[in-house]
Amino acid sequence: MTVRPVRPLQHKRGWAIGLAVPIIKPTLLATTRRTWIDGEKIPATGGCILVFNHVSHVDPLTAAHIVYDHGRVPRYLAKSGLFKNRALGYFLRSAGQIPVERLSKNAKGAFDAAVAAVEAGECVVVYPEGTLTRDPELWPMVGKSGAARIALETGCPVIPVGQWGAHELLYPYAKKPHLVPRARITMKVGDPVPLDDLRAMPRTTDVINQATARIMEALTHLVEDLRGKKAPAERFDPRKKGLRETGDFHQPPQKKQP
Repeated sequence: MTVRPVRPLQHKRGWAIGLAVPIIKPTLLATTRRTWIDGEKIPATGGCILVFNHVSHVDPLTAAHIVYDHGRVPRYLAKSGLFKNRALGYFLRSAGQIPVERLSKNAKGAFDAAVAAVEAGECVVVYPEGTLTRDPELWPMVGKSGAARIALETGCPVIPVGQWGAHELLYPYAKKPHLVPRARITMKVGDPVPLDDLRAMPRTTDVINQATARIMEALTHLVEDLRGKKAPAERFDPRKKGLRETGDFHQPPQKKQP
């Protein structure tokens, strides 16, 4: 268990992060137990992308915990709906978070912002599945191309971080957290995903898909290590199962107003 920061922060955290840390970190310390493996593989400096599997609405907070305690301030690609509230949106933007309009042509703005952040030496966190996993056993499902495209554009390292246990604190789409006993959050940081050979190639759909597949494979292997079992041979694809790609897939999609 790690309570004290492993490394000092490399950048000024700003007022929003300075306000959030004294609130969020003690809450996490009180409600979770932590096992962090190979956290020193998170780059101490320089632009990078950290990719996490997504099993709970609270795991962005537990992910921020390991990143912050290893000396980096995470910048998330976060769904745009979180920014619609004026006060929350102002806070998130002040904390350096990047809104993404998922399944929209406007997502290019988020891509440009993420590239700029990486090129400025910042640590960008991406959930390559794009939403909470729909896999019935909570394995990483098929990935979106965002992390791969940012990596190919910038040449920055992509560091996979497998995590398990946040679903015990708050199961996907559950209304209330399960606070007792404290959930054990385990995270394992992997080596950079090998993408150098693809960076020299034209940015075709095939190349981007190859990069995305490598990212998801590295992430899945880490989760397999944490769970002590093998993932299904074929990653779950919600589109093939006829499931909605965002929001609570247990609920029917809302009909558009005429």
